[in-house]
Amino acid sequence: MKPFNSFSMTILSRSANESFARVAVASFVTQLDPTVEEISDIKTAVSEAVTNCIVHAYRDTIGKIYITVSIFQDNTVTIKIRDTGCGIENVEQAMEPLFTTAGGERAGLGFAVMQSFMDGMRVRSAVGKGTTVTLKKKISLRMKSDAK
Repeated sequence: MKPFNSFSMTILSRSANESFARVAVASFVTQLDPTVEEISDIKTAVSEAVTNCIVHAYRDTIGKIYITVSIFQDNTVTIKIRDTGCGIENVEQAMEPLFTTAGGERAGLGFAVMQSFMDGMRVRSAVGKGTTVTLKKKISLRMKSDAK
């Protein structure tokens, strides 16, 4: 199925850009008239995915994060967040709650949070080549009020 609208952006893996990415994606999705909860879910998932790129993919360096958002006729939104960083050796293990390679204050809940807020999620990764997280969310159809 071909999207009826989409946009792409590239940001550097600086922590200051995480909030920009979250708000830019949410702003684009508002054309579907989502609920506050749906927007909040999307913002949280995007924040987690971008943070993973910043903290894990480009550990001690600055790299590019590629974000593509597509909107389909059935009110489904697909968000792809891709990096060309270090990649994930074992995706299945990385998706387990509480697993983290960063240590310190990291809780290891990023993928679990993304899954809980979205209707679908896929993670593809190759060591040394990077990771792509694809998030899907179905925006509810709401009746427009004819209030005068």
